[in-house]
Amino acid sequence: MTAPPILGISEIVLSVSDLPRMRAFYQEVLGFPLHSESSHRHGTTADTEGMPTICFLTIAATETPLGQNGLHPQLLVLIDYQQHVFAKSRFDGHDVRKSTLNHLAFEIDRQDFQTHWDRLESLQLSPTKTEFPQLRARAMFFKDPEGNTLELICRI
Repeated sequence: MTAPPILGISEIVLSVSDLPRMRAFYQEVLGFPLHSESSHRHGTTADTEGMPTICFLTIAATETPLGQNGLHPQLLVLIDYQQHVFAKSRFDGHDVRKSTLNHLAFEIDRQDFQTHWDRLESLQLSPTKTEFPQLRARAMFFKDPEGNTLELICRI
């Protein structure tokens, strides 16, 4: 039996140790706007007075059934694994020996490649370039503040 088609990526979720720093990085470096955030230190009901323990950043709008009308765009979700009630019960921290995450890749427009490169260098993020001739693509790789490898990729 053939699997039905996947409509797209709904969200990518990272467990993080410094939520404010990671939120600022992804907002400032990759330009992901804040979709929403909330505090869940004690249960499923949001703590209205608490500092955020989960943050949703918009990667891109999508017109899939879930994403229509901007309700659920493609999201990068950052969870404070030390404070978020659900993460605390399931994770013991960011440990690459226990993680299967290799890297996160985001597609960019080829006309913006050099602009992204220059910006990452100016932010002292030390990007490295790679070409993928078989894909007719090129990419740059760099790290976020907690050591996750990020890739910006475009057609040549």
